[in-house]
Amino acid sequence: MAKILVTGGCGFIGSHTIVDLIENGFEVVSVDDNSRSSINSLDGIEKITGVKVKNYTLDLKGFEATRNIFVENPDITGIIHFAAYKAVGESVDKPLFYFENNMFSLINLLKCVEEFNVPYFVFSSSCTVYGNPDAIPVTEKTPTKKAESPYGATKQMGEVMIEDFSKVANANTILLRYFNPVGAHPSINIGELPIGRPMNLVPAITQTAIGKLPKMMVYGDDYPTRDGSCLRDYIHVCDIAHAHTLALQYLIDQKNTSKCDIFNLGSGNGVTVLEAIKTFEAVSGVALNYEIGPRRGGDVVAIYADNKYAVEGLGWNPKYTLEDMMSTAWKWEVKLKEEGK
Repeated sequence: MAKILVTGGCGFIGSHTIVDLIENGFEVVSVDDNSRSSINSLDGIEKITGVKVKNYTLDLKGFEATRNIFVENPDITGIIHFAAYKAVGESVDKPLFYFENNMFSLINLLKCVEEFNVPYFVFSSSCTVYGNPDAIPVTEKTPTKKAESPYGATKQMGEVMIEDFSKVANANTILLRYFNPVGAHPSINIGELPIGRPMNLVPAITQTAIGKLPKMMVYGDDYPTRDGSCLRDYIHVCDIAHAHTLALQYLIDQKNTSKCDIFNLGSGNGVTVLEAIKTFEAVSGVALNYEIGPRRGGDVVAIYADNKYAVEGLGWNPKYTLEDMMSTAWKWEVKLKEEGK
């Protein structure tokens, strides 16, 4: 079994990817400082897979601590790098906080890739690298534009660093630009668990519906979209997770066309914020308490993916619908309430 290091392994996408990796025959080691996640995710992973995953609770901004993971696990053959701060609004308020965390952790990992000859590296990128695109859907060849937030800028910088690094390193790399991962594992043993007030749409919806939040804000209804609210591409977290497993296998099978290949991961469909709310209400039977507020800094108007390259290149076939996304997210929220969380 190939041993894979998953950074941010206790987080939302990281935990689901660990499950998918294990189910596809990989051995996994996790690292997560749990500043934005819960160590309890490992219990959920164990319930689903029967495997107890080792987690290194440390900050990847510390090089020696990061390097020690590879000293203790010299057989790591691949890295999937999720560990980053990701809240657009927070990044606008705290740009240096985001630059420091997201850049230093990546640099330290790439140093270890070089020193320990790790052959495969998969980077968690984002559709934010496209900024406000001139045309949608976006393809991998769509020009990147100035990022609308410091978070988006860190993803752009990360991509440049990896592309330049891959030209001189022995490692083969993949940049996965994904859109808006939502939902929860069908077992409802793992899901999204934001620390503090949720910055993303679906947990904001579910927390409002369950009563954790008194009201949800829709940021702007005057955008040039179908109903005036921002338009996004939502993709189930399990579909996103499986794409990472496929990306690793793609590198292992030497199918890559360059030292650094790029794939969009999205459903290929655009959904507005208000449409997402209506779908949730239909699935859950709960009327959501929300109001329309002003636009939020850092938000792009509309973006969704052309995912043909990932479908054809990786053999990736997203299978979950928007209704599935909302249904699993709601079941997860209800479970959290039952457990007093």
